[in-house]
Amino acid sequence: MTLNPFFLQGSKNEQRLIQELINEQLKIFGVEVSYLPQKFIKKETILEEVSSSKFDDNFSIEAYVSNYDGYTGSGDILTKFGMNLKDELTLIISKERFEDFISPFLMSMDAEEIIVSTRPREGDLIYFPLGGRLFEIKFVEHEQPFYQLGKTYVYELKCELFEYSNSIGGWDNVNTTVEEIDRTLEKQGHITTLKMFSSGTQPSFNTSVHTGYVRKINLINDGYNYKTAPTVAITSAPYGGINAQAVAITSCIGNFCSVKEILLTNPGLGYTVTPSVTIISSTGMGAIAEAIIETNYKGVGIVTVTNSGIGYATPPEITFSSPIVGLAITAKAKVTLNSNGGVNNVLISDSGIGYTTPPTISVVNPPLSVGIGTYIFNEVIIGESSGFKSRVKSWDSIQKILKVGTVNGKFLPGEILVGTISSARYSLKNYEIPDMYDKYDQNDDIQIESDSIVDFSENNLFGNY
Repeated sequence: MTLNPFFLQGSKNEQRLIQELINEQLKIFGVEVSYLPQKFIKKETILEEVSSSKFDDNFSIEAYVSNYDGYTGSGDILTKFGMNLKDELTLIISKERFEDFISPFLMSMDAEEIIVSTRPREGDLIYFPLGGRLFEIKFVEHEQPFYQLGKTYVYELKCELFEYSNSIGGWDNVNTTVEEIDRTLEKQGHITTLKMFSSGTQPSFNTSVHTGYVRKINLINDGYNYKTAPTVAITSAPYGGINAQAVAITSCIGNFCSVKEILLTNPGLGYTVTPSVTIISSTGMGAIAEAIIETNYKGVGIVTVTNSGIGYATPPEITFSSPIVGLAITAKAKVTLNSNGGVNNVLISDSGIGYTTPPTISVVNPPLSVGIGTYIFNEVIIGESSGFKSRVKSWDSIQKILKVGTVNGKFLPGEILVGTISSARYSLKNYEIPDMYDKYDQNDDIQIESDSIVDFSENNLFGNY
């Protein structure tokens, strides 16, 4: 038996009237929120889990706040890790307004980034301006009210307070270009503190020349299975002399490591007979080397770093002035860098022959002579040497401290970081390990306070024995 044809169960005109009334009510009693669609950067193929995403678009839409008497949810919960906020927000938006003014833009985007464009999607964000907070859509109810006059007219969005740690996969998570929205996460998430400097300086050295020194060490056999750099032992110089010292440099192909070269940290002096060289290791074996000494002419002795300089991303080339007598072989060496991009020490590969006075030692200039510009909040910075990227959280031009979001790698000490918008250029002095910042995360404070009350090193924490 069919329905009574003389009574309409909802005509198009009636449905149109209901939709227009709802739209009008939302414009009168609603608030203007910003809808941020989640765009996928990377999705795991097995579990179809989103491992990296970004939010770089925003759309304004009017919404009615259903929980008018405050946030719902579990509220503020005190846990062993600090305060945990579980605020929830229920918003009602017009189905027609979303489909007419937001869906067309989503449909024009890459299908790999936007999977569902016809309705609000779980995982998208809502910026709630009254509280200045970001909420994540957890569930979209599309059948409430339940088919008035045979149709649905609104989407009910059940949202929870957005936790930044849930989406740290992409280094460019939230970048809507709306500063009010982007700055909600300025002091949250994985933040790395970079100490910069505006100009580099060359290092300086001091050395001497003498006879009876180890000129160089030749590697005869590189050996195998050296999991760590072996120790190099050189027999002692005669009485009154100075013992030569050296270090081994290893190289690896896959898991197979061998000795690449042996460099002198101190050529010693007073040797009249060629010393023996022994390579000692608890894992590797087979490496053999021999020392070459010079007893007639003078060569370079130990090279001391008097000023390490600053501003090098990779070890710079070091050169010695040429000798003038004898065989006239110019000394050669390599440098290692410290954590600030300065020279740590000098490793001699050949002490040379024929010096009458200490040679002049020179090093190429650091890559950056003068730092310029001002980094802009939320712009992308790129390391010129590493190619790694991050996004600016804050820039202190006085202290030269740059705070950035998640880095897709690790910047190198001494390399130049360039702002893609501001063109600011400064060199990295020091790289701090990134930390997770959450204004409600107080586990460090709780740990400090508890240590001052209870001594956890005692066997009986709450007694006298």
